[in-house]
Amino acid sequence: MRSTANIAVVQLCSSAKVDISLRQLDDLLDTIQSGSVSAIFLPENFAALAAEDPRVIGESEAAGRREISNYIADQARTLKAYIFAGTLPIASRPDNWPVAKPRVRAASLVYDPGGQLVARYDKKHLFDADVQDGQGRYRESDTFEAGDDLVVVDTTFGKVGLSVCYDVRYPEMYTALTTLGAQIFAVPSAFTQVTGAAHFEVLIRARAIENACFVVAACQSGGHDSGRQTFGHSQIISPWGEVLVSLPDGPGVITQRLDFSLLDQARAAIPAWHRPSLNDQKFA
Repeated sequence: MRSTANIAVVQLCSSAKVDISLRQLDDLLDTIQSGSVSAIFLPENFAALAAEDPRVIGESEAAGRREISNYIADQARTLKAYIFAGTLPIASRPDNWPVAKPRVRAASLVYDPGGQLVARYDKKHLFDADVQDGQGRYRESDTFEAGDDLVVVDTTFGKVGLSVCYDVRYPEMYTALTTLGAQIFAVPSAFTQVTGAAHFEVLIRARAIENACFVVAACQSGGHDSGRQTFGHSQIISPWGEVLVSLPDGPGVITQRLDFSLLDQARAAIPAWHRPSLNDQKFA
């Protein structure tokens, strides 16, 4: 593992249509010089937010043209960087078993600098909630099937625990990822404007503090053509819980050098991140 690593976080205002979303992403990736960063993190639903029929995209990605995943693989090769590709709908599970219609999996794919797929995490916790905004009722489980497995990917710059958006409300998941060796949490997100303003930063900072891990949160931001409003505020959080860099609003790219000595210092200073199982704990 390197002692430091430069990373980039892309914030988007994705369309419900794949071609429009990828054009916006292409423009932002063009601002990143090849070889200048070790990794690039994309938001949840980067290729299509609130698509009319995610199943159509998911079937193409499972066994069709793979327009989105091939595009990401090409970008990873071109930019000579890992790409943590937010989420995209895929109509098959990691073992290639099909997902029953009409659902898909929200898959977070990781490509290495050679363009090879090295990890896949399927979102475990689906956003079924009632929010006081223009949409009001969100039922992600109507169109998505929850994933099963925890995933930590070992990269040349560190071990990254994969998660997605609503997962961040489940701290036990991040404890488990830390137990599996995670030093960085990827949290690609599409928080609503209402829930994001109330909870987003406090949640990602808490996950960083509890586990003495970096948190990298690439977000959706703004008013989308689907009518949704997302919060933005892509951030990189230190293992001490400090906001190292943030992009409040609008599409853009932020970069940050991760200094892993900060992780070592935080873990040595307050070793609460190293938690034994409940069976091993003694209570007064």
